[in-house]
Amino acid sequence: MEPDVLGADYEALRLTFEDDAEGEVVATLVRRRAPGRKAVLYVHGFVDYFFQAHLADFYVERGYSFYALDLRKYGRSLLPHQTPYFARSMTDYFPELDEAVRLIREDNDVLLINAHSTGGLITALWADRVRGRGLVDGLFLNSPFLELNVPAAVRMLAGPLVRAAARVWPKGVIPRGLSESYVRTIHRDHGGEWDFDLAWKPEKGAVRLGWLAAVLRAHRQAHAGLAVDVPVLVMASTRSARRKKDDMTSADAVLNADDIARWSTRLGPHVTCVRIDGGLHDLCLSAAPVRERFFAELDRWLAAYLDVRTPVPRPPGSP
Repeated sequence: MEPDVLGADYEALRLTFEDDAEGEVVATLVRRRAPGRKAVLYVHGFVDYFFQAHLADFYVERGYSFYALDLRKYGRSLLPHQTPYFARSMTDYFPELDEAVRLIREDNDVLLINAHSTGGLITALWADRVRGRGLVDGLFLNSPFLELNVPAAVRMLAGPLVRAAARVWPKGVIPRGLSESYVRTIHRDHGGEWDFDLAWKPEKGAVRLGWLAAVLRAHRQAHAGLAVDVPVLVMASTRSARRKKDDMTSADAVLNADDIARWSTRLGPHVTCVRIDGGLHDLCLSAAPVRERFFAELDRWLAAYLDVRTPVPRPPGSP
């Protein structure tokens, strides 16, 4: 472990993996310890990285050691030769999830996965893959990326075109990328509350055809129904900001919050969906009164489903 950019309470471990088509691949596991044998693993979203120290504060105060994973080609893990945020499949991220969970489980008996946006899509698929192995005790998804935020007719027409184009030009950039409005709403330089590295979470990130095709495949899998075998909490805003004239300070300006609620029930047999009035896309970055409700709902769910759990012995041979 080495000192992390967030300061003295945090340390970081670089995880190395088999080279991909671009060369060397790493991920970064950030850690902040707490007494006891409970832990949470945070996984960020698209064009993002872990910087939400107040989220770590919340968990550590409740006795959870806090871990965060900067995925390959993101944030702390982005190397000079790599295409930022690019992946050909959401399963590309499974090796770092496997390794992070293996390391965390060496010191902890209870593990919660807390993921945001695209991280929510990735971890839901991962949790479905490892069901029955006793590796995770709960899944909390903050505005998970379960559907494209475009009209249904556009999705129907664009899907085959994206898949065909991705086969011949996987790194081609889609002209209509991410909106700059969301980052401008939350960053301190533009009147927001939060300070983060704009090199690691820029105002506008490139959406590439290969990545989008991978997301569409993952959406089809999630919509068909997963079988995550632990309690799942999904939170989303009560409304979305669809146009520039909409209020970006009290709505999800990235995804359709109604789509999140709609598809959340397909993740497994035990899903709780909570809508947060006035919530931003990353709900824990919302205005202070909204954050209070966000953390209160999370606190109540933890008390009901994780804090009272007796760890179930894992099958022989599992990590």
